[in-house]
Amino acid sequence: MIRFDLIASVGDLLQRHATATPDKPAYIDDSRTITWAALETETAALAHDLVAGGLQPGRSVAVWLPNSVDWVVATLATLRAGGVAVPITVEATFNEADYRIEDSGAQVIFADASTRSVMEQIEASGRTLPRIIWREAGLPTISGADARQLPVEDIHAPAFIVYTSGTTGKPKGVVLSQHSMLWVSAACWVPIAGLSADDVVLSPLPLFHSYAINISVLGILATGATERIMGKFSPGRALEILQQGEVTLMPGVPTMFHYLLLTARENKVASLGRLRVCISAGAILPAALNRDFEAQFGVELLDGYGITETSTMVTMNWPGKSRIMGSCGLPLPGVAVRIVDPATGLDCVRGEEGELICSGPNLMQRYLNKPEETEKALRNGWYHTGDLARADENGFLTITGRLKELVIRGGQNISPAEVEEALLEHPAVRDAAVVGVPHETLGEVPVAYVVWGEEPAAADDLIAHCRKLLAAYKIPTDVKAIDAIPRTGSGKTIRFKLRDHYISER
Repeated sequence: MIRFDLIASVGDLLQRHATATPDKPAYIDDSRTITWAALETETAALAHDLVAGGLQPGRSVAVWLPNSVDWVVATLATLRAGGVAVPITVEATFNEADYRIEDSGAQVIFADASTRSVMEQIEASGRTLPRIIWREAGLPTISGADARQLPVEDIHAPAFIVYTSGTTGKPKGVVLSQHSMLWVSAACWVPIAGLSADDVVLSPLPLFHSYAINISVLGILATGATERIMGKFSPGRALEILQQGEVTLMPGVPTMFHYLLLTARENKVASLGRLRVCISAGAILPAALNRDFEAQFGVELLDGYGITETSTMVTMNWPGKSRIMGSCGLPLPGVAVRIVDPATGLDCVRGEEGELICSGPNLMQRYLNKPEETEKALRNGWYHTGDLARADENGFLTITGRLKELVIRGGQNISPAEVEEALLEHPAVRDAAVVGVPHETLGEVPVAYVVWGEEPAAADDLIAHCRKLLAAYKIPTDVKAIDAIPRTGSGKTIRFKLRDHYISER
């Protein structure tokens, strides 16, 4: 079941594929294609340059690059040099980038023109930046570099510091190892999703997120598959690439599949070439979207649940008819999960809602520089996710919301995800998010933000629609139109922005 042979050091996996399939494309972007042999050579040479430049074992390297082959080369070279990769989005603001560079103690920064203005702001603030390797100048190498002269990779040592999306507070640096990350490939992507060397993967995911690092970088590395990297997600461009007939697997977040489906319907597209399976994670996948996507394309869309602190995945739906739409599936092999009462810590009875906690080889090592928060989250070998869930009689899990995102209306708990699913069933709603706002007598009430389709509906019509599907206390008290729902790169709704927006308008 678990493919333990896939859990090896980056250098070993690269040499494995460079020997077996040297001329096979490994990663492809709009600018270039790199083969497995070239990838092994380039990452070894760049790793030598990093070591020669003074990178110390276990020290951090910020990878502040757009989605690209160069992103992959810089990250894998960092690991081969014994460093710890710290991904930063190119859309990071001054505060976001400055915080991550300082908090991680980065010794080197990979950057390009898209980040230069923010870099200049950081320097102008008085901070002394470490060595900066500009992509435009070409990634440096040491000719004739011998991989045998590189540091021995410890797959259990810190390899990544991935910052949480910060939807509920200050981002935390999650410390992950090669072992914990590759374990997900061995227990999930390969045995469940069927990822193999025969696959061509289309990845529209932002590479700085743990989900993308895991499946779109390390999953490809583990299996020797080929990947087409999209700079940014565009449903029209994704459809164009899929219809070329090479892509067999596509990971994404629910929002991507939602817009892919809408675009396909608008353009009367019913076939996605050789695509055999899609994987959804990063946010809750509505059952209606899952059903509609599969009915439109005849391609299975497998939903899973994962978080950065578990190296991405905790549960996954297996392909086949036994799947339950709206459920995030079963625990991965080797992962233990429990649903407990948040107040008492006691296990809930089957079917009762509680906090999901988990344990397994995929757990993070700690939060960087945050011992108290680490101790709060990791207790007796169990990670407390803060996510609410319930399990049916067969063990299938459904995520119902977050403890901190619950709208508590007059003492009654409302899951935003449940209300959002009802809103999305209205034909005029293209996208939706629900947030709790203060109320003088009830404490909180739910408010809906919607992105209308081509023909907007009246707010009263949408409220009436919700009354048919939801209990009275769950009905939104107000409906606000918005151009786009604010989300993180992994697809999670940034609810505090909507809440702050609503309060500021009152």
